[in-house]
Amino acid sequence: MTTLKEFEAALREQGMTMALAILEKLKERDRATRTIRVGRRIAGKKMTPELARQIIELNQTTDMTQQEIAFQLGVNQGRVNEVLKHGKWLREDPKSEEAVARDQAKARMKNANSDGAKQRKSITAAGATPRRPKSKLQSSAQLSIEDYLTTTTLSDRQ
Repeated sequence: MTTLKEFEAALREQGMTMALAILEKLKERDRATRTIRVGRRIAGKKMTPELARQIIELNQTTDMTQQEIAFQLGVNQGRVNEVLKHGKWLREDPKSEEAVARDQAKARMKNANSDGAKQRKSITAAGATPRRPKSKLQSSAQLSIEDYLTTTTLSDRQ
């Protein structure tokens, strides 16, 4: 499939200035009507019932897509979909499924960060790098390459 740049280069090679002018007008029109910049990463806001209500209101009162709503409110498009399709985040209840899942994820991240810091401290304190545990044999007929090398070097020494 030919890209737009390749098509434009072919038009230039053939000297088709009228077609290039039409193509340029179409590009300008597309830039003027584009509502979302391409490739922009959005840092998400914390989902609240108020934000969920804004999402529903925008969905009902405008012709905006989920992506456009997400961009305008500064949330992930997946969150917009959860609100619109499943009614999530509409309750203020801290024991709701969404709030519990969010709190559990935050706790896991906090534990992972603190565990990682403890491991880094113990490694630097000991001055040694952590060793990878030896692979366990799945069956007596299956050997890992490490097992093979270990057994061949031991038998060569004897």
